[in-house]
Amino acid sequence: MSIQFIIVILYIALLFGISLYAKRRASTGSSGFLFAGRKLTTGLVAVNVAGLAIGAASTVGVAEDAFRVGIAAGWYNAAWSAGAVVMALVAASKYRELNCTTIPELFERYYDKKGRIISVIGLITIQIVITSLQYLAGGAILSSMLPDIFSFQGGMLTSAVVFIGITLIGGLWSAGLSNIVSVTLIYVGIIAATVTSVQNQGGLPVMAAQLPAGTDWFGPLGGLGLATVIGWFVVMMTQTISAQGPVQIACGAESGKVAKKGFLWGAALIFPVGFLCAIMGMAAKVSFPGINATMALPKIIMSLNPFTGGVTLAALWAADVSTACTLLLGAGTLFTQDIYKRFINPSVSENKFLLVNRLTILGLGLITLWFAFNAVGILKTMLIGLSLTTAFTAVFLFTIFAPSLCRRSSAFYTTLAGMVTLLAWQIFPAVRIFAHPIYLEWLVCLAAFFLVAIIDNRRIVADQDTAVVKAGAELG
Repeated sequence: MSIQFIIVILYIALLFGISLYAKRRASTGSSGFLFAGRKLTTGLVAVNVAGLAIGAASTVGVAEDAFRVGIAAGWYNAAWSAGAVVMALVAASKYRELNCTTIPELFERYYDKKGRIISVIGLITIQIVITSLQYLAGGAILSSMLPDIFSFQGGMLTSAVVFIGITLIGGLWSAGLSNIVSVTLIYVGIIAATVTSVQNQGGLPVMAAQLPAGTDWFGPLGGLGLATVIGWFVVMMTQTISAQGPVQIACGAESGKVAKKGFLWGAALIFPVGFLCAIMGMAAKVSFPGINATMALPKIIMSLNPFTGGVTLAALWAADVSTACTLLLGAGTLFTQDIYKRFINPSVSENKFLLVNRLTILGLGLITLWFAFNAVGILKTMLIGLSLTTAFTAVFLFTIFAPSLCRRSSAFYTTLAGMVTLLAWQIFPAVRIFAHPIYLEWLVCLAAFFLVAIIDNRRIVADQDTAVVKAGAELG
């Protein structure tokens, strides 16, 4: 029995053990399951944020990009880190103090039902796309670690079983407590693997000399353009304010102050990992120039000694588990809170609602698995999906900081404009007038928002307490 296989089995046992413990912590009902009873400490918020960020795109995806463009691929994690800082300074405490659960819920408080419905459709789509990429990375990792046991597809299926199972058992507590282990091990594993892989190449100068000519592999932009890197920062600073994963973590914090501090510490944890993974992606370019780029990080790590390689890849896989748990939970929360409980069964009992949450996560987990078998390019798919959060972020920021410009139909039409823009970007090449869809998204969403402000004369309810009363009356 190989060391790698033993490590995988131990990881699975540890993760399910943590989840069973978390199930007891989440015994307070749906609030405990979905939001950890709103008792996440600063440390748990930080590792949740880091675990959400340090998943498929931030590790395997960055190495995949670095295999083609160089160390500049690490700016993806720096962009995520910047997004966490913006969330900390602008929105994290706001979400916790508003005591909300989702962006769609907030939209209905201030706007209308149409705004809630269209936003939940968009956000669930984002969650499904991003979760599917965790399966893709999980398949790459397991098939590299244990090629005699797992094919690429078999690795994705195994990852799906663990991802869904962990989430079903313990909810947000599972993700939070698992992240303590996975974030610690990811740091230990990636630092050790990076140092060892560079030493095996004879040092960075020797490695640089062996890389193909034509790309500035160690340059600040490498094979990327400045507009692309800036686009990453814009995407990540946009999505952290309104994607359900970060929102759910902020809502689960003990207080607004804890949420803010947790996101700042999370940002510090996220930053270095991307550049370390990028170095390993370039090491793979030297050692295995003909491999599929997605396999760059798993392949270079498995070329190390069995124990270091096994621990590092298992840690990467554990990070995917934690990321996928938070994303799956977010998708489930959006459906159960904003569709089922709001429109289908408002008077559902607590026990039945908890069951509905678990069944929803199971169903969405199977849908995301199907998406995983059809995904191409981790970073590219991730960044395009996250661009859709532009409309939600724009509406949220205006609602909190400039409510006088907001109208009752602002949420609906701004979100619709964002969806149509992204769809057009995918279908019609002629609309791709910018280096990244995020630029076009911001231009169109702001134009739509201000146009509605001119046409619609129905102002929103700016006072939060009044908005809650209004939403409650509509629920009744």
